[in-house]
This record gives sequence, structure tokens and C-alpha cells, in this order.
Amino acid sequence: MKATVLPDDLETFKAAYAEFSKENPNIGVQFETIPQAQYYEKLRMQLSSGENMDLFGGTMDVFLDTGILEPLDDYVKKANVDVSGFGPLYDALKVNDKVYGLPYRKSNWMLFYNKTLFDQAGVAYPKADMTWNDFRDLAKKITKGEGTNKVYGAFVHPWAQTWYMQGVQTGASIIDKDLSVFKKGLQFRMDMEKDGSIMGWAEQITTSAHYNAAFQKGNIAMNLIGDWHVAQLRQAETEKKISFDWDVVPVPHPDGVAANTSLATPVSLMVNKNSKHKEEAFKVVQFMTGVKGAKQFAAKGFLTGYINDDIRKTYIGDGSLKPKNIHYFVEQKEYPEYPLLPGVKNILVNSVYKQEGEMALTGAQTVDQAIQKIGQRVASEWADKYAKDYKAGKK
Repeated sequence: MKATVLPDDLETFKAAYAEFSKENPNIGVQFETIPQAQYYEKLRMQLSSGENMDLFGGTMDVFLDTGILEPLDDYVKKANVDVSGFGPLYDALKVNDKVYGLPYRKSNWMLFYNKTLFDQAGVAYPKADMTWNDFRDLAKKITKGEGTNKVYGAFVHPWAQTWYMQGVQTGASIIDKDLSVFKKGLQFRMDMEKDGSIMGWAEQITTSAHYNAAFQKGNIAMNLIGDWHVAQLRQAETEKKISFDWDVVPVPHPDGVAANTSLATPVSLMVNKNSKHKEEAFKVVQFMTGVKGAKQFAAKGFLTGYINDDIRKTYIGDGSLKPKNIHYFVEQKEYPEYPLLPGVKNILVNSVYKQEGEMALTGAQTVDQAIQKIGQRVASEWADKYAKDYKAGKK
């Protein structure tokens, strides 16, 4: 069988497969990947062209409109899969009461910080309970220098998630009719650019600045990004690419929202409905997303979809690996980054929110105009096409 998985997950899948093979010596799986920048676009093309692929990983919503996903409800029932460990994620992943994928990990956001820079500046570390205004003030305080010697208070990646996050933290959804709650986040990003405490959006794009390389360079005090960055930084330490000390605290929160409230996006394994080995493919899915697969991912620093006390302990570890405060990840209140519905990721996140947000960030329109246009495009480009066909989209 052939499986395509996200590049950051490939080595862990291979390690978990070695364990799977001991129990299932007759099921062979070739794990492959695609570069991150082209992953979803190329994978969609491969699947639609009928390429021989049995299972694949990623955010499920990207594939809902392809008709390529095999419903897994009967397989789950037949195998008597214990879904309790997925918690509310299991039902949250259902579309029209059907299960099309099981989550092997989830992406929650956290604030990573360079302890060495804070120590050198004599500035207190970020607190576990910071409002966004606290974060902005702290970023200004630790920013210093100019040009190649500049130390930025923070790095905020160009993704739209980094500004619409503030609205989602309040429980709002990016498909709501009233999107006014998202104005603050976009304005906040623009204000931090004016402060000079973060790299400007235009500079990020022209220099192809990336959150991982930027933080590893050592001149970024705080990095707003997801849990997958733990594994990236641990790998960099193993390869002796970084020498500074680092840790995490919960992402900043809006006024009136509890500390350690974060976005969460399940990352699932799915079966191709055209696979000639569906039963075998589901066995792989069951193993990778269950207790044994979760232990492998948790040990590598990935936050898993399936969790129990044992996996939680594995994830936190014995304290010998950074970050010291990794426990914050398993203590979070989580809101879905966006509803897992057809077209939301492809049309809204990657197109509408991205394009209109960038128009504001480049000064081509105001924040109010951007949010107004987003609302109009949500209705015309997404809701008219998809929402009427899905229960969750009829709110």
C-alpha cells in the first residue's frame, strides 16, 4: 500500500510503522511525502487523477469536496474502536453524521520564547496569563537594534490565522454572519508592525521569512506558532543548529477570555475510497491514531488526537527535553480554528481571509473594508456553494 503524509510527520510515521509491522507482518506500507508548500494542492491533484494511493494524512476539510474519502463508520464499528480517547474531536470531525478520518494529532497554538534574549536584556519572561495588549507591550520592550543586528520582540507569521486567532479565541467562527470580532486582530497585527516590534508583512513575503528559520536564527524573542514547532526545535537542538534556551507559555488572550485558550486543528488519516486495500488501510489508520501510534507521536513532541493519562505523561516526558512548560499544551481550552466543512480551508482561509487581510496589511484598504469584503465573499464564494448542503453550515 501507499500512504502520503505531511513532511514533518514522515519520520514518526515510519517509526510507528515499524511497531505496526510486528503485529501485521503481511501489511506493507510505503510512506511518502510532498513538500509542505505544495502538499495539499499536489495531493488533491494526485487523488483526483486516480493515482494509486491507499491512505493519506492532513486536515480533512481540504478533501471533503473531492468525493475521494471513504466513510469509516462501519470500519470503526466492526473493529470496535475505542473512540473515547479522541474526546470531543471524534464528533467534531463528523460531516453529516459520518466519519471520514481519525485524528492522529492536533495543532494547538502556543507562544515560544527565547529565554536567552530575555536574560540578556534583563527583561522578565512572558507570563502564562497575558492579554494581547500585554504581549504587544512586552514585544516593544525587548525590541532593539537596527538592520541585521535587530532583535525583534516577536515573529508573527503571514498566515491569516495569526490575526483571526483573536476572534476565534472568543468562540467566534470565520463563517459567522457577523465578523466584526475579527477587526481587532487584523488591526493589532498592523499596529505591531507600526511599533517595529515584528517584521512587516511585506518584508516577510519578499524575504520568504519563515517562523522556524527566523526563530532559530536567534534574534526573535517570541514566536507565535503551533505545537509542531516543539518537534522542529528539538530536532534543531539534536543537530546543534541552536544553542539558546527556550520555553513556552500560552498564547496571549483577548480581554475577558480565560488564559490558555487556543486554536486547535485536528490532523487526520483518511482512506481513499478507490483503494483496493481498504480493510488493510483502516488497520493502519486504527493503529496510527490509537494508543500505540499516539505514544510514538507524543514521544516526538506532537500533541495527539487520542490522549489518556499514559499518553499525556509520554507527551510531557521526564523533564529532560525542552520545553520545560510543555504541560500547557495538554491543559488548554481549545476552539476549532475553523469548521471542518468543504471549501472552508481552500476558499476561505487560503483565499478570502488571506487576500483581503493582505490588502489591508499593504494599505490597499482599511480594516473595516477588509472585514466587510470578507463577509461578502464568505456568503458569495463559500456559503452559496457549500453551506446549504451541510447541516453544520445551516446555522
